[in-house]
Amino acid sequence: MSKISEMTRQSWIESTFPEWGTWLVEDIENEVVAPGNVAMWWLGCTGVWFKTPADTNITIDLWCGNGKRTHGDGKMKVGHQMANMCGGRAMQPNLRNVPFVIDPFAFKKVDAVLATHYHQDHMSPEWAAHVINSGMTTTDENGKEIPVPFIGPKKSVELWQKWGVPAERCITVKPGDTIKIKDIEIVALDSFDRTCIVTTDSTGPDREELTGVCPTDMDDKAVNYLVKTPGGNIYHSGDSHFSIYFAKHGKDYDIDVAFGSFGENPIGMQDKMTSIDILRMAENLKCKVVVPIHWDVWTNFQADCDEIKVLYDFKKDRNEYKFHPFFWQVGGKYTYPADKDKIYYHHRRGFEDCFEAPQNIPFLLIKTELSGNGW
Repeated sequence: MSKISEMTRQSWIESTFPEWGTWLVEDIENEVVAPGNVAMWWLGCTGVWFKTPADTNITIDLWCGNGKRTHGDGKMKVGHQMANMCGGRAMQPNLRNVPFVIDPFAFKKVDAVLATHYHQDHMSPEWAAHVINSGMTTTDENGKEIPVPFIGPKKSVELWQKWGVPAERCITVKPGDTIKIKDIEIVALDSFDRTCIVTTDSTGPDREELTGVCPTDMDDKAVNYLVKTPGGNIYHSGDSHFSIYFAKHGKDYDIDVAFGSFGENPIGMQDKMTSIDILRMAENLKCKVVVPIHWDVWTNFQADCDEIKVLYDFKKDRNEYKFHPFFWQVGGKYTYPADKDKIYYHHRRGFEDCFEAPQNIPFLLIKTELSGNGW
């Protein structure tokens, strides 16, 4: 049969997606983290994979899904959190803007699955299914083999259980709770995700009425995490907006690296931190490095990190900043403290072995030098 006659939509999907295949899975599994360091990979949105020298692996907010794929009827659900926030009804044009860089079903191990909150771009039924169905295990503080735990606030745990994750596999956390995963200690902290606060259980006309109601359930809906590792303390702020309470976290904990959700908010919307918010967050947390994330994923919220760099350069001397930004790329690795002085990430460029094997070319490369008389 010809290639044309064999080609189908299904064969195209299976041969193309995920676009990176197992490339990054292999990178993560093969990585040997040097003592005193922690390696992290950005998986898109706020998804981060952590790996320690003891081969402890945890994920926070790993998500395998997509945004809009059809215009549908052109309307948002009336109870969607964005509709609750601004009263908009036209379909939000949030298409996924970057490729998905891992194959979640190709991983052989993980020690814990964490979520900061229960919005759809921060939790993955695919990842949960693979962790459960493959029988992955880890060890507890006493070295006893146990099933891999799922860790998150109350609403995230409820969603995992709705998907079929056994209740005994889930650990509900609230601010102040600590959990030990091998050589990692996880501290749950207050979230400042005001979009999560206006999220209701129903997205239909019967949605909960929030007008005039003082919210008291943030701790049930979302948390931030401080991940204490052999390489430093990493602060994951989930989808938090800017809050002056970041300063409290900065006084209570030593923070080396802080992740903040950055984006270009559309008119009438406040869902992501702005460039100045990212700098204020870093200053309040007293971190050493601030890393903007989430700016990559949605077409309607995509932002330019150079804006942060311009403002940082403008303000760093006057405000005597003790931190600097690091601008990541999805699928990239960041090792702390080995990479602590880096400002920009660039994927490996390759060709390190050029001219180590004979060339096969029909001409010689001629070195040309500029002389005083021209070429």
